[in-house]
Order: sequence, then C-alpha cells, then structure tokens
Amino acid sequence: MTYSSADRVYDEVKELILTCDLPGGEMISEGEIADRCEVSRTPVREAFLRLAAEGWMRLYPKKGALIVPIGEREAREVLDARVLVESHAVESVVDDPAAVADLAGRLDDNLARHRAAGSADPAEFARLDAEFHQLIVAAGRNGLLADFYTSLGERHRRMTADRLRRDGDVTGRILDDHAELAEVLRAADGERFAWLLRSHLAGVHGTDGVHGNDGVHGADGAVR
Repeated sequence: MTYSSADRVYDEVKELILTCDLPGGEMISEGEIADRCEVSRTPVREAFLRLAAEGWMRLYPKKGALIVPIGEREAREVLDARVLVESHAVESVVDDPAAVADLAGRLDDNLARHRAAGSADPAEFARLDAEFHQLIVAAGRNGLLADFYTSLGERHRRMTADRLRRDGDVTGRILDDHAELAEVLRAADGERFAWLLRSHLAGVHGTDGVHGNDGVHGADGAVR
C-alpha cells in the first residue's frame, strides 16, 4: 500500500493534535499546513477530511478547520471506559502469578523510562503515560478490548498532553500514582487496583468522579 502525501499530512497533523501542539479551539488553514508540510493544498484537504470524519477537527468552508476541544462529556466517557477495561484486564491476570510477574516487570521498565522523560519532554511523557495503561490492557489477552482501548489511547494521550500543558507539576502525581498501581498489581489485588485507578484518573484529569455523581473511590474503598 502506497504511503501518499495525504497520509503523511494526516499523520503529522494528528500528531500535533495529540501532543496539543495544535490545542483545542485553535483555527488552522489548509495553506498554513500546506506550507508547514511542504505540499500542495490537495493532500491537506484530503487529510482534513479524514481528521474531521474522526472527530478531531471541524471544517468551515473558506475559513479553515477548528481543532475540536476536549469536551467534559468526552473526558468523562473516556475515563469511565478506561476504568472498566483496565480493571477487567487486571482481574483476568491476578490469579496467574507468572502473568502478574511479567506485567509488573513491564510496568517497572515503563516507569524507569517515564521518570527519565520527566517534565522536560511533555510529548514523550504523555506517550509513556498511555503506554503504561496499554500494557495493562494487553496483559488481559482480550483482543477485542485491546483494539477498543487503542482507540481510547489516542484520546487518553491527548488528555494527558493537555493536562501537562496546563500544569507541568502534575508529572509527579502521575509517576507516584503509577508506582502505586504497579505495586498493587504485583500484590494481585484487583479490587484495590480498581479503586486506585479511579482516584488516579479523577485526580490527574480534574474530574469530580469518573462515574458522574457516584464519587471517586479512594484506596481504602471510601467514596470521596
């Protein structure tokens, strides 16, 4: 399959959206992107149509394209789905010591690279944040859920990049939470993992509860 100019522009613009180098609410033009990518407007137009169909941008004829902001409802739905999928994956491996040990090792490796990236490289930090959670889902050995989570992963990555853009100090919270999640996973405590995950996602992304008015469960199971 040929990798066209439109494919390249699509990949480059989407990456700019996911890293928030093109933040939500910003208007861009075909001409601006054509100059940036050193192509004609035709492949840019094709790329914009694909990105609009996927919901990343909204097209306005003769005006340009609006980068669709991350909406509160979208954020809540993404976080809610992540809790369900990740918790299911952990529950599916906690009774298999070998699988738990393998996953814990992979998470430790991710954490080492994550700490090395730190706040100096927000794009890489956000990528490694997404990778940490994707490793958990992949360990569940459910192909359908893994594919579904991949689509969530892009929105997850963008949400994290946006959070880092607004508050670079959140990196410490993320690393501490990930370390605690890895330890709970190593202890094969699926229920505690789910509680910690809810608290982690709500705290990092500034929501008052992944399940709307149900509240956020802390590590001790209490609703807060």
